[in-house]
Amino acid sequence: MAERKLIANNKKARHDYFIEEEYEAGIVLTGTEIKSLRAGGVNLRDSFAKVENSEVLVYNMHISPYEKGNRFNTDPMRPKKLLLHKREIRKLIGLVSKQGLTLVPLDVYLNNKGMAKLTLAVARGKKLYDKREDIAKRDAARDIDRRMKDK
Repeated sequence: MAERKLIANNKKARHDYFIEEEYEAGIVLTGTEIKSLRAGGVNLRDSFAKVENSEVLVYNMHISPYEKGNRFNTDPMRPKKLLLHKREIRKLIGLVSKQGLTLVPLDVYLNNKGMAKLTLAVARGKKLYDKREDIAKRDAARDIDRRMKDK
């Protein structure tokens, strides 16, 4: 895998969803948005993606207005188009049409060429008992690590 500089991570997505598949997608951004993204002004909390008219759009992805952008700044919450191959979009349409699957952005990063990329996951929502089970496993692993460290 090529080198990448992580800009933002959606930790809540892995907590709330079972990740079925992951896709790498480019993001269509304006000039001030990419400058703000490079400065780390992006938030993926509560963001999701939809397929509309054979295009994948990501909603609720907040990119802060660029400080020196003045009138060129756009709405921070505007839907952003994702760049995927047509066969990938068709596959996503098929997967999302299944009950309970959704498209969730996992992280935003810059690849080694300086292009903004987004990791998009096809995910299934976790129930409350699944979340509790994950927390119990994590606590048990920590407890074992602590006891091994003491000995």
